[in-house]
Amino acid sequence: MTATDLGLPSMGGLDLVPTTDEPQKAKEYKSDQEVRWCPGCGDYIVLNTIQSFLPTLGLKRENIVFISGIGCSSRFPYYMNTYGMHSIHGRAPSIATGLATTRPDLSVWVVTGDGDALSIGGNHLIHALRRNVNLKILLFNNRIYGLTKGQYSPTSEPGKVTKSTPMGSVDTPFNPVSLALGAEATFVGRALDSDKKGLTEVLGAAAEHRGSAVVEIYQNCPIFNDGAFDMLKDKDEAAQRIIPLTPGEPIRFGPEGEFGVTTTGYGGLDVGKVADIGEDNLVVHDPSISDTAYGFALSRLGDQHLSHIPTGIFRQVQRETYDDQARAQVQQAQDAKPGDLQALLTGKDTWTVE
Repeated sequence: MTATDLGLPSMGGLDLVPTTDEPQKAKEYKSDQEVRWCPGCGDYIVLNTIQSFLPTLGLKRENIVFISGIGCSSRFPYYMNTYGMHSIHGRAPSIATGLATTRPDLSVWVVTGDGDALSIGGNHLIHALRRNVNLKILLFNNRIYGLTKGQYSPTSEPGKVTKSTPMGSVDTPFNPVSLALGAEATFVGRALDSDKKGLTEVLGAAAEHRGSAVVEIYQNCPIFNDGAFDMLKDKDEAAQRIIPLTPGEPIRFGPEGEFGVTTTGYGGLDVGKVADIGEDNLVVHDPSISDTAYGFALSRLGDQHLSHIPTGIFRQVQRETYDDQARAQVQQAQDAKPGDLQALLTGKDTWTVE
């Protein structure tokens, strides 16, 4: 028996969440708490974007929940006039899994950072993604531990000099998009904190997706890692580096669209001049490809030096969710004949010690 057999939806992230016919405004999503981040922190931009975006979903605020772990970004629930919970380090995906499974009438969002999600919380993140729980995970990536005052994080570049690595980090960093795709996440996106339009578009698609949706957000930490993404915010540099992903369109970029993406041997992708590649050899972006190899190859176009950074939606496919299937099993058990508890307790897997 499947979720569909029981009348549960197999797609559409908001199908079970009650809606409202009353127009909403961004100010209705602002709590009465003073927003306390460092001046210039990218978290302010993301918060403003989400508060402006959520009214477009037409959901009741009491049916939206933000769950966070530990870190600067994890103050998020305090500033949202919705339900929320500031949980423990790295465990937000696990707590959110329980909530999403037991309450299909809620739109459940996880707010986490590169340290919270990928260090102590790495195990919890990958299992939430592989299970395809109906969660929206916002991964703020500033490549540093900000709350604990500037130690290197799982996304810091090699050689990064910090308080915990005075001679430079010797760790190989994670690529969060590659990691999510490796965990079989059904929706994976990336956006910049300063690109409100691009961030809103990715968030909208993530909200509509039924299943695990993870969005990496490049976010500046002005105190401990200031300027980490400045080259992506400078107009001229951004044109040379950012590769916008538009479904159904050839992947090209540059001030005049003079660069493009093409296939290479062994299923990889590479960047070159369109004049050399040829228009017909450009890759047409399709995030609905079920094989994660395509999205993974896209994620590998970039590096820690941000020479080329694809933004937008890498993967968007449909697969039955963990929570739908769990509820289907509960319903199936409720519909079955009552079991014999004593027979279960003394069944073939028990024995008597004399």
